[in-house]
Amino acid sequence: MTTTDAVLYRLMTWLSPAYPIGAFSYSHGLEYAVEAGLVRTAADLASWIGVAVEQGAGRVDAVLLAAAWRAGVEDDTAGLPALVEVAAAWRGTAETALESAAQGAAFLAITRVAWPHPSLERLAAIADGKVPLPVAVGVAAAAHGMPLPPVLTGYLQAFAANLISAGVRLVPLGQTDGQRATAALEPVVARAAAAVLTADIDDLGTAAPLLDWCSMKHETQYTRLFRS
Repeated sequence: MTTTDAVLYRLMTWLSPAYPIGAFSYSHGLEYAVEAGLVRTAADLASWIGVAVEQGAGRVDAVLLAAAWRAGVEDDTAGLPALVEVAAAWRGTAETALESAAQGAAFLAITRVAWPHPSLERLAAIADGKVPLPVAVGVAAAAHGMPLPPVLTGYLQAFAANLISAGVRLVPLGQTDGQRATAALEPVVARAAAAVLTADIDDLGTAAPLLDWCSMKHETQYTRLFRS
């Protein structure tokens, strides 16, 4: 597989904030972290998101995406139901489970219509279209001939960018500070993507309990702008 213009076009489209999967409505617990005073500056925001990318849900998603991509390349339809179950289970809170499941269902539904492929139809049949986002993206990427390295980088960049956007609104920060955080996270995303290339499903794991704690606290936060 090579990164042709067509591949790049589709990848940029799928991972764009404009792709209608509702990513803008989730903060991954960041909303509570801001209220609790844990994230106050652009440097705090970059550090917080960096942990999420390398040690939290970002890493988990990347490993799951890679496993789904490999299953798609190998046409391992039989192994996908178990992968969907594992991906659904790897969420520390109800809100992060909703975050992944709702975006995954939306991504799969939209991509089946706009970028159809038999692999997507088979995936949709497995769990009635209720597929966690990294699995849906991984299968779609394999179906459309996308090499894994740029898909992982693009997915993690989109994950980070969505949280930066949330942080800019919540702290609040200026757009320049948001871009400073984005620039600071470039090597973090690169490291995380490279690490996953040699990982498999047995390497799943997180080391970011404070992120899950903030997500749990967000469930009962008095005022909320975000769904997670």
